[in-house]
Parts: sequence; structure tokens; C-alpha cells
Amino acid sequence: MMGSSPNTELYFVFMNYDPEYQRLRANRTKRGANELDLYLSKKHDELLKSTLETGSYRKTLSLVIVDGFAVEITADQANALRSANGVRLVEKNQEVA
Repeated sequence: MMGSSPNTELYFVFMNYDPEYQRLRANRTKRGANELDLYLSKKHDELLKSTLETGSYRKTLSLVIVDGFAVEITADQANALRSANGVRLVEKNQEVA
């Protein structure tokens, strides 16, 4: 069982189209890659901070290939994120048996 408390599970959150993400992603330099990492990490952290209670979730990673991130949260928190501004999709991680 994953998660920091019994009722948290891993969810993937994918964001809506973001021109700044597209612009940074198009910059193939090392500096561009670092800027993209920082931009997404900050953006994802701010979304979580403004939507969920501090300390009630654990972001595990920001994804760069798509504008998204993985976070350990409850089903209620997943619903709160679904209605947050800029969020396209919130999907529970499917365990592969």
C-alpha cells in the first residue's frame, strides 16, 4: 500500500494547455530544460498549496514530457483538484497486477 496515510493514493494530475510551458519546452538547451523544470515544479507546487491543506498531500514528482505531476492524496482531494483552475485531468494511478 502506497501513501503517507491509509486513505491516500497516488494520482496523476495533468494541466490544461499552457503557452509558457510550450515555449519553455521548445527551448532544447540545457538552460531551457532547467527553466522548464523550475517553472513546472513551482507551478504545480502553487496549485497544490492554493487548493489543498498544507501537509495533507505529498507530491512525488513533476512530469516534464506532459505538464503534470504525481501526488499522494485522498479521493476528496482529487475531486478538489479536478475543479481547480488550469487542471485538465486527475487520474488515479492504476496498480498493474
